Amino acid sequence: MNQLFPIFVKLDQVHTLLVGGGKVALEKFQALIANDESLQLTVVAREILPEFEDLLKAYAHIQLHIRPFEASDIDNKQLVIAATNNVELNDQLRSLTAQHNLLFNAADKPELCDFYLSSIVKKGDLKVAISTNGKSPTMAKRIKELLNELLPEEIDETLSLMSAYREQLKGNFEFKVKQLNEHTKNILRHER
Repeated sequence: MNQLFPIFVKLDQVHTLLVGGGKVALEKFQALIANDESLQLTVVAREILPEFEDLLKAYAHIQLHIRPFEASDIDNKQLVIAATNNVELNDQLRSLTAQHNLLFNAADKPELCDFYLSSIVKKGDLKVAISTNGKSPTMAKRIKELLNELLPEEIDETLSLMSAYREQLKGNFEFKVKQLNEHTKNILRHER
C-alpha cells in the first residue's frame, strides 16, 4: 500500500546536497534543475563526468566540490541525495542524515530513502507528481508520457483565468469552493 505523502518542495529555500558525479547524478541534477533553476544545491563527487561538470558551469550559484564526501558536507543542508554505486558511502550517508534529521534519497535504493523523486508532468504552472512507491520508475515514466499527451497546452492559460476568477469571488470559504468547483468542472469539460 502506497503510504507516501506527496509534497512540493521550494528548492530555492531548501539547501540540497547531491553526492555523486556519474550518469545517475547527472539525471538527478537534471530533474532538480528542470523544476527550479534557482535551487540551492551543492554537488560533491570524487569524480565527475565531463558533460556534467560542463553543465554545472552554466549555474554559477551551484557549488561543486570534486573530492571525496566529508561528513561536514551535510552541514546546513535539508535534503541529501546519494547518486553513487558505493554501498558503504550510501550507508554512511543514510546514518548521518538520520542522526541529523535530514531527508535522504539514495538512487535505486528505496529501502534507504525517506523520499523518492517522482516523475513530473509540467504544463506551465500545473505540475503533477507521479509515484509508484519506488516499485517501477519505468511505469511512472510511461504514465508521465501519457499525461503529457492528454493535458492540453492551454491548461496554463486556464490556470491564470481561474486565479483571476478566484480573486473576484466574494463570500465565505464554502461558497467560494462551491463556485470554483462548479466553474472548474465546466472548464475541463470544455477543454476536452
